[in-house]
Amino acid sequence: MTGQHPVEIDTTRPHPARMYDWYLGGKDNYPVDEEMGRQMLTLDPRVPVMARVNRAFMQRATRWLAGQGVRQFLDIGTGIPTEPNLHQVAQEIAPDARVVYCDNDPIVLAHAAALLRGTPEGATEYLQADVREPDAILEGAGKVLDLGRPVALSLVALLHFVSDEDGAHDLVRRLLAALPSGSHLVVTHATADFTPEESRAATAKLKAAGVTLALRSRDEFARFFDGLELIQPGIEVPHRWHPELGEPVPGQDDGVIPGYGAVARKP
Repeated sequence: MTGQHPVEIDTTRPHPARMYDWYLGGKDNYPVDEEMGRQMLTLDPRVPVMARVNRAFMQRATRWLAGQGVRQFLDIGTGIPTEPNLHQVAQEIAPDARVVYCDNDPIVLAHAAALLRGTPEGATEYLQADVREPDAILEGAGKVLDLGRPVALSLVALLHFVSDEDGAHDLVRRLLAALPSGSHLVVTHATADFTPEESRAATAKLKAAGVTLALRSRDEFARFFDGLELIQPGIEVPHRWHPELGEPVPGQDDGVIPGYGAVARKP
C-alpha cells in the first residue's frame, strides 16, 4: 500500500467513517461514535437508511460506469469496508478494472486487506490520505491508475464533511483537472434543503464534537459539476438515480432522504 504514514486512532472524538459504520450495523466503531450516532438518530431516525442509500447509489453508479466502459476508479472517502465494495461491483462487470481507495481514518487502513481482494486481471490499492491533500492522492493513485485514460472519481457522502473554508469546490476542481476527457465525477451530498431545523441541530452537535458538517443547497451542490456534462437524470435524490441498476433500500421511500446525488462526464 502506498502513501502510508503512522497514524494513531483518535477515540476521543467521533469520526464520520466510524459513525457511518455504526449506522450500517458494523462493529468497527467506538463508544464516542455510537454516542454521536445516537444523538443524530434523535434528530432524524432515518440516518441509517440514508447511509444505506448512499452505499446503494455508489453501487448503481459503479455498475453504470463499468457498463459504459470505464475501467479505472478513484474512490475518496472510502469508509470501513462493507460488501459489496466498489471494486467488487466494478470487477464483476469488468474483471480488469483498476481501483484506488483513499481515506483518512486509520481504522480503514486496518481493514484495507478486505479492500484489496480483487480479481487477478484487475488491480486494487489503498491510500492513507485526506481529500484536502489532492496532490498526494493523485501521486499515489498515479502509481496504479493511468491518469492519461478516463477515471471515475467517486466522492460519496464525503464533501459535506469538507467546509467552504477548506475549499471543497476547489479541491474537486484540482482533482478533476488532473483527469482526462471521458472521466466522470460521482458525488452524493447531504443537504438542509428538506429538513432545515433538524439539519441546524445536527450541524451544531457535530461541531461541538469537532466534526465539520457543511450541508449545501442544491445550487451549491450543482457547482461541483460546473463544466461537466450531467448524466441523466441529472441531480436527484440519491435513491431516484437509475433505481433499475440495484435493489431498493428498505425504508428509502418512507419520508425524505435529505441529500442529492449525481454523475457527470468531463468533456
